[in-house]
Amino acid sequence: MSQEWNIKSRGHSCSLCQKPLADRSPVVSALKETPEGYERFDCHPECWKAAERDWEPFSQWDGVYLAPVREERKEALKKEDAGEILRQLVTLDDPAMKNVIYVLAVMLERSKILVERDAKPTDDGGIRRVYEDRKNGDTFVILDPRIRLENLSEVQQQVVALLSGTKSLGEVAQEEVEGQSQES
Repeated sequence: MSQEWNIKSRGHSCSLCQKPLADRSPVVSALKETPEGYERFDCHPECWKAAERDWEPFSQWDGVYLAPVREERKEALKKEDAGEILRQLVTLDDPAMKNVIYVLAVMLERSKILVERDAKPTDDGGIRRVYEDRKNGDTFVILDPRIRLENLSEVQQQVVALLSGTKSLGEVAQEEVEGQSQES
């Protein structure tokens, strides 16, 4: 599969029976790997157990469905938080940003915003990590680039620059490209 990362939002109805998921009820979530990307399933546990399928999930986990909460509109923040920056980077789908994406994901995991649900080896020796956003249930499939210790400081500086607003995504991406061409 060519894509290195991906976001899949939690469904609000059972992928199998189409009935709405109830707030704070058990849910089985699974990812199916397809040629086009990942397909996410969110199901009532009884539907998942009873379903006949001719495929094995790429990743599967049990959780609790939390209905979305409507928040009042707040004033726009000037500085974006780490979760929003991660979403933007994943949406950009720029392989040059793989180190920054991974560090942001680990940072959000340590802050208990993301939870790692699974880790799968790739054919080229890498690892795809499946993270779920605890609050809204979005799933992120992120490539672990196995950052070398001597490069970690530079990546951390890029993440700090993004979070503080002192550098744009474009500036950090350019630094990543230049850093990778120097390593070659």
